[in-house]
Amino acid sequence: MMSAPLDLDAVQAFLHIAELDSFTRAAEAMQTTQAAISLKLKRLEKRLGHRLVERTPRHVQLSAHGAAFLEPARHLLEAHDRALSTFAQTRQRLTIGISDHVAGPELPALIARMNAQDPQLLIEIRIGSSGDLLQSFDRREIDTVIVRQYFGRSDGELLTEEQFGWFAAPNWQRRAGEPLPVATMAEPCGVRALAEQHLDAGGVPWTEVFVGGGVPAVVAAVMAGLGVAALAPRMLPFGAVDVGARLGLPDLPRLPILLHTRIRAGRPSDALAALAAAFRSAVRG
Repeated sequence: MMSAPLDLDAVQAFLHIAELDSFTRAAEAMQTTQAAISLKLKRLEKRLGHRLVERTPRHVQLSAHGAAFLEPARHLLEAHDRALSTFAQTRQRLTIGISDHVAGPELPALIARMNAQDPQLLIEIRIGSSGDLLQSFDRREIDTVIVRQYFGRSDGELLTEEQFGWFAAPNWQRRAGEPLPVATMAEPCGVRALAEQHLDAGGVPWTEVFVGGGVPAVVAAVMAGLGVAALAPRMLPFGAVDVGARLGLPDLPRLPILLHTRIRAGRPSDALAALAAAFRSAVRG
């Protein structure tokens, strides 16, 4: 039995590397440098006497010993968090607004990531349009928002950029001689406005055939064969097809995703850093 205790910071670094598949994202989650993360991992590997992570130029992969250590490492940090919370009097609250065009199928995993970072943090998530969420943020009703870049705003931290395309159901065919049928979000929506501008600028005749109150509704209309929609690939189920090139539709730009927050320190800041790192990994993937 090994007598010296493990460095919990190093164990946390290992978990971030394993779960985010990236030293860079692990560093973002722990609000430190990639070099510091590498050093923590080396110390942990030396302490355990085994290599935990295999590094390659393209990706990070756990060794056999790393895979075996993963669950015990999680249990160790969970026990540590329970010990710290024994005498906690109140739970801190963090209210986060996420744009409907940003909150994709990864949202449950992102919430789980925040909870794993701090199980005692009370997390409130609100989903809405970028414009509405930014107004709530400016009124100080929300601590943090993650939104598409909004016209007229130059503030916020760039999290990542995401490519959009024109998607349709796999067997959908455009009827010759008719305007392009388009499914959109209700106004105001920046992606809707962007799609309309590019279709008009490209001289593409189009007509609105469906207006959804959220991205899931627009996706449902697309998969039901009503028409095409401007969406990010990760929002769509397997089988959806990018028909932009086939139909000669204008290319859509990469759209920035921005983080606006007043949280600068403490436990909520740590949880927010973990969320941002996990979100970058999700969009990259």
